[in-house]
Amino acid sequence: MIPIRSTLISFALCGASFAAESWTPLFNGTNLDGWVKRGGNAAYSVEDGCIVGTSTLNTANTFLCTPRDYADFILEYEFKVDPKLNSGVQIRSQAFDKATEFVWAGKTVKVPAGRVHGYQIEIDPNPTQNRWWSAGIYEEAGRAWLYPGILGGEGKAFTEQGRKLFKQNDWNRVRVEAIGDSIRTIFNGTPCAAVIDSRVPAGFIGLQVHGIGNDKSKDGTQVRWRNLRIAEIAAPAPNTLSAAEQADGWKLLWDGKTNTGWRSARGNDFPKSGWSMKNGELIVNETGGGEAAAGGDIITHGKYADFELVVDFKITPGANSGIKIFVDPTLNKAAGSSIGPEFQILDDAKHPDAKLGRDGNRTIGSLYDLIPAPADKKVSPVGEWNRARIRSVGNHVTYWLNGVKTVEFERGSKAWRDVVATSKFKPIAGFGEAKEGHILLQDHGNQVHFRNLKIKVPAAKP
Repeated sequence: MIPIRSTLISFALCGASFAAESWTPLFNGTNLDGWVKRGGNAAYSVEDGCIVGTSTLNTANTFLCTPRDYADFILEYEFKVDPKLNSGVQIRSQAFDKATEFVWAGKTVKVPAGRVHGYQIEIDPNPTQNRWWSAGIYEEAGRAWLYPGILGGEGKAFTEQGRKLFKQNDWNRVRVEAIGDSIRTIFNGTPCAAVIDSRVPAGFIGLQVHGIGNDKSKDGTQVRWRNLRIAEIAAPAPNTLSAAEQADGWKLLWDGKTNTGWRSARGNDFPKSGWSMKNGELIVNETGGGEAAAGGDIITHGKYADFELVVDFKITPGANSGIKIFVDPTLNKAAGSSIGPEFQILDDAKHPDAKLGRDGNRTIGSLYDLIPAPADKKVSPVGEWNRARIRSVGNHVTYWLNGVKTVEFERGSKAWRDVVATSKFKPIAGFGEAKEGHILLQDHGNQVHFRNLKIKVPAAKP
């Protein structure tokens, strides 16, 4: 395997105004009518127009929850917390009558019956622990820290920022933007956390009082919330950008209607056959399974080095295709596809390529013929949409499939060259090491649908 290194990615968040913002208060300022208590036995009350949560000895985490679920929304609230008490606000959270489980990155996560679980926007003031991760994103009773953590962010930098932003023994303000598979936080006016994750699309909101065990020094410590309000947002239509995405620097790589920005890998024009555009979908037509034998691959007019790319794709039974990066179409003059590191798209169950290669390195979500994706990766059924995400920073590249990381590698490293030397790309000098290149969608003669092609390129340094 190619070694993993941590990479600090800067997320430029927006806090932008959404055209459809229409605010609804979550709390009436008088009583807790409509709220549902779940989990432990900590107490909740109303004082001076605030919801007050009070810790209790020897009880589990306790949550005061909305009676209904929310999917796409902006949530704003203020909190003030005792320095001894950890807390948080759940979003898109759930609690089931029966025990459940889910698999992520090769591990099975078991959730007991009745346990509140889901995304939590952290309240983390403890100067003794010296972490200061308020407005970070944690998954309660799930994968633990997401940001900073397994979905991005670097702990030391997040701590330094949090220490500067947090107002001890005072009111702090949080804004959460949960739109589609994007969750972003803004803390006291400063962008903090940002993840792309599609594991849970909707759920209730809950105010947490963290369990304190038998620590009598924390007994009776309190956390307060006020000015809780929510604006439900319609998810953006396919092939469009939300206000948040625009402010964050995203651009459409395909406009949903025309071939603008794309051309054949074999020439300057878009293929006259083999591809079609219908109902906001860019479609590779079924032509018998030949590799670049019909319309052929298409590539972007532009070249890219550092970028983040998102592509939704839907396969048909037995289909094969791929997304390639750092493509130089002049390298391959023979028949077949143009050359570049490939995010494999495949029906693993029906296409024979899934059993070829080595250790499953030709299956969906893999770096084709080089590094296999985990066998238990999260794949939508044939005929439903999947999301590929590719991030390139310098020589470091990461693939995600449906929000779960599948592959990470360092182009040009010894490990990279060693794995290339054992692959079909061995004869190609410097394979995958170009400073920049085109992005390619592969025609492998099977019907595959694409939409929501979006890219974010970091702003040039002055």
